[in-house]
Amino acid sequence: MRETVRVQAGEFVATDRDISLVTVLGSCVAACVRDRVSGIGGMNHFMLPRCREQGDVASASARYGVNAMELLINELIRLGARRSHLEAKVFGGGAVLATVTSIDVGGMNADFVSGFLRDEGIPVVASDLRGTLSRKVKFMPASGRAFVQGLGRGSRAAIEEEAQYAERLRELPSGGSIEYF
Repeated sequence: MRETVRVQAGEFVATDRDISLVTVLGSCVAACVRDRVSGIGGMNHFMLPRCREQGDVASASARYGVNAMELLINELIRLGARRSHLEAKVFGGGAVLATVTSIDVGGMNADFVSGFLRDEGIPVVASDLRGTLSRKVKFMPASGRAFVQGLGRGSRAAIEEEAQYAERLRELPSGGSIEYF
């Protein structure tokens, strides 16, 4: 039986072992990145593209896509992956809370991960982004296989997680911008 590791929001896991990585997504995005030759790979699970406040102590956190992507890729390379062999599968970015319509967090996350991977020259070989469903994602880096199960818009776990994100967004100062690169 294959070991399974759950990847929570704000985390990433990189491995050179034959394990399964699992996460549940609403508006968050998970990038599953692997070296297609060696099978070294991993998954991240980020909540927002980047920190809105400069100087925030948590701004280097894997909760933010810009950090989660860099942390995952750097760890894969440290484990022996070759940058030129990397490929990605990306999931999430859904609009799962009907009551949160003023800010499209899922869309921002989907746009960010797509742009980041394009700019880094890492091909996206599969994706399931946006929509209104929560998703459970299982990724096996050694083989590159990924499985996605739609959990529906009313998934209790996703609703609780999304409500926490929405509350955090309401607490941030209004205005400002999101910087894409």
